[in-house]
Amino acid sequence: MAQDLSAPLKVYFYHTRPTDGGFAEWKQKRFPGHLLYGMPLLDKHGITCVMHPFRFISERWKLTLDTTWKILTCRKAYDVLYATSFRGIELIVFLRALGLYRKPIVIWHHQAIIRSSKTWRERLSRFFYKGFDYMFFFSEELIRRSREACKFDPAKMKLVHWGPDLDFYDRILGEEKQQNPSGERHGYISTGKENRDLVTLIKAFARTKEELDIYIAKTCGSLHYDRIVSQLDVPEHVHIHFTEGIIPYELALKVARKQFIVICCLDAPYTVGLTTLVEALALGMPVLCSKNPTFGFDIDREKVGMTIPYDDVEGWQKAIDWMAAHPQEAEQMGRNARKLAEERFNLEIFSKEIADALHEVANKRRGASTPETK
Repeated sequence: MAQDLSAPLKVYFYHTRPTDGGFAEWKQKRFPGHLLYGMPLLDKHGITCVMHPFRFISERWKLTLDTTWKILTCRKAYDVLYATSFRGIELIVFLRALGLYRKPIVIWHHQAIIRSSKTWRERLSRFFYKGFDYMFFFSEELIRRSREACKFDPAKMKLVHWGPDLDFYDRILGEEKQQNPSGERHGYISTGKENRDLVTLIKAFARTKEELDIYIAKTCGSLHYDRIVSQLDVPEHVHIHFTEGIIPYELALKVARKQFIVICCLDAPYTVGLTTLVEALALGMPVLCSKNPTFGFDIDREKVGMTIPYDDVEGWQKAIDWMAAHPQEAEQMGRNARKLAEERFNLEIFSKEIADALHEVANKRRGASTPETK
């Protein structure tokens, strides 16, 4: 579908995290652009952004009221509302469904759309989803599950090949090469904080002699990792580092010094661990990961690492020992990982996919024709 790029397009960019600081750091290659969901490269495709003024509010209803007020009182002109999540814009979505908010709404849907067991919730949810004009998903599996709910037009569900900001990670690799000219990497590392299964991971490493560094927040949602760790018998070769704030640059430098990335997660209905996984691709590192069917690619099939069933301590132990005992095969997995990022999953690719969709939505609103290319 050819898009009309002649007409200028402005989008209101809504993110659930601080944007201005991250964007400024991205320009210095100190923040990965994929965490800004393609926003930094939209200008390459004829799109300028009006930034939502972020303010951290923990209570959902207060966040929603604050966000609604800021969007409705925004004096800057824009054509489309592009949001990385519907958290905080629920009232705007309902206004769109009622026809009272006139701008198209395009969002990232991080989980599959599901049916509610309660009739009133199901009816309310069906009306809510009328407020969206387009949805981005991380995988075909999430789209497949969403279709089963029959709440949103499948033609408006778009798969986006979300992947790493390779320029950012090339800088990381360059700095690591200066500090470590030999290029030798040792040990395992775990980063990320959402729904991590520290119990399985630590128990598995306790059965091995391999070094593991875990970088994680003390708490994330209802999970109190500091309490979980305090109740475990942590061996001397497993090192726990509690982190604070959003520090992708600092963590990426630590990851680049290691030989393997491990992503041990709890069973959750979304792409938990994906941010760490795409980092492994960019850094050319083999990965051991919980087998998550909602990822956009098959880790085993692409030969970028190995997957292990949830809660499988023995399976993790065997995978850890196998990686350590087969360095050449592991190095090839790392090369496969980098190739996958360069060819199919990266910031350049998915930014264009997003831009094309935003132009399409805007053109439909304008009534512009979008003839198919031959």
